[in-house]
Amino acid sequence: MMTSTFVQPALVLIAGGLLLPLIRGALRSAWLLVIPLIAAYLVAIVPDGTAVTTSFLGQQLTIVKGDNLSRLFAMVFAIATFAGALFALNQRRTSELSAAFVYAGSAIGACFAGDLISLFVFWEAMAIASTIVLWSNGPNARGAGLRYAALHFLGGTILMAGIAGEFAATGSLAFDRMDASTTPRCLILAGFLINAAATPLSAWLPDAYPEASWSGMVFLSAFTTKTAVYVMIRGFPGTEILIWIGLAMVFYGIVYAILENDMRRILAYSIVNQVGFMVVGVGIGTEMALNGASAHAFTHIIYKALLLMSAGSVLYMTGMRKCTDLGGLFRTMPVTTTCGIIGALSISSFPLTSGFVSKSMVIEGAAQEHMKIVWLLLQAASAGVFLHAGIKFPWFVFFQKDSGLRPSEPPWNMRAAMILCSALCIGLGVMPQLLYAQLPFKVDYAPYTTSHIIGQLQLLLFSGLAFFLMLDLLKRTMTITLDVDWLWRRLGWNVLSWFDTMVGRWWAITTRKVSAASLTALARIQQYHGQGGMFGRTWPTGTMAFWMTVMLGAFLILAYI
Repeated sequence: MMTSTFVQPALVLIAGGLLLPLIRGALRSAWLLVIPLIAAYLVAIVPDGTAVTTSFLGQQLTIVKGDNLSRLFAMVFAIATFAGALFALNQRRTSELSAAFVYAGSAIGACFAGDLISLFVFWEAMAIASTIVLWSNGPNARGAGLRYAALHFLGGTILMAGIAGEFAATGSLAFDRMDASTTPRCLILAGFLINAAATPLSAWLPDAYPEASWSGMVFLSAFTTKTAVYVMIRGFPGTEILIWIGLAMVFYGIVYAILENDMRRILAYSIVNQVGFMVVGVGIGTEMALNGASAHAFTHIIYKALLLMSAGSVLYMTGMRKCTDLGGLFRTMPVTTTCGIIGALSISSFPLTSGFVSKSMVIEGAAQEHMKIVWLLLQAASAGVFLHAGIKFPWFVFFQKDSGLRPSEPPWNMRAAMILCSALCIGLGVMPQLLYAQLPFKVDYAPYTTSHIIGQLQLLLFSGLAFFLMLDLLKRTMTITLDVDWLWRRLGWNVLSWFDTMVGRWWAITTRKVSAASLTALARIQQYHGQGGMFGRTWPTGTMAFWMTVMLGAFLILAYI
């Protein structure tokens, strides 16, 4: 039985995605744009507290439970879905767009889930739908999709084990603040961290996302990792180990992005890097840090979509994704170049962009708690972000040497999507109070202070100077960078192959020895029990009677002893 005073916004996107294959022509484009807007409206009117409940297997499930945190994440998911749909209007693969809507709807459903079972259902729906988005790009994405699905279903299994253990220990399925003091809760946190691409299992993201289509990666970048950030803010704020996990993610993303030659893999590694800032904020756990993690997730979804749209436009128009094959595109793609630069400035936290007003809140949270080492590492990481995403991506893709390519601008809808995201990046940077008013806690923070602006500009300018001084060292070549996924893509496969060979040899030797032993045993049995053997031939009656008498006598003697 379901009690409801409200419609779950997730169902609109999920139903819209499932019905999409039935819609053709101009109505298809309208459908793709209107459904996310309806979902956004429903998100905006979700009331505080429980709105939709249902009974399942004797348990009361909370399908929709609203507050500022859930509405913030659900709203940016709806915005990202609209922008992604606008960008993908000319994507011919309906399966990708259909799965993308189910994926987005499941992420919104997870934001409003008030119990662990509802959360798990939406969590696994995200894994299935995102795998289909990835596989929609064809045979080239099959291997990456299998590895992606295997790791996420492993994470789902770990999460389910934790939920079962938590229910057995407490008798409650409520999804609220908890600590990592018990084994089931540690399992729940581990399941969340896998989806967040936490170190050392970060490699699934740069392995899988760049294999999606030019439009698919825009959707993939928005939901999985940020939903993981949301559930950690909801469930595990102040868990100290998250600070160090987040810092490891931050520097892992920087190092590998600097080494990378593929423009979309550069941006994939920067996703891990940016999510690391959010995880650090969750680990600090103060109101300032949690506001910073929430705000940075919001802005990150938009500027990362913008960066991937610019990269996707280049891929769509040129068919190339390696930095060594690109360059000089600003001549014929000025809109794409400008939007890419705005995204690069936003991710680098340049003043008057959205990243400036969100990332600084996480760093300020560390400063307020007197975490000097964490503060210094985050400041150094901010310089590294500008180095790999703020300069490297636009420089090697749009400027550097002239590649001789002269592609035109992408179709109008792709340009419109990039301009929309650019406007949001600048608008939130100029008017941060629009974002701060939606955060889960009251905000008492002014990003535009003289010291903050001068300090950030100094950091960015020196990072830019370092880039151009080391330009010869940073130029990419056609190389392959080994990541942690080598452990299961290559080493793991070789170990399994060796193990399979060893087992095969052992089985052959064992079967040969067992066969030989069986033949020997049969020969002995034949020797004694065969037609001419001692126990197989016919004995005289008198002899049998004699031996029976001997056996009975022995039995009597043993009975009296």
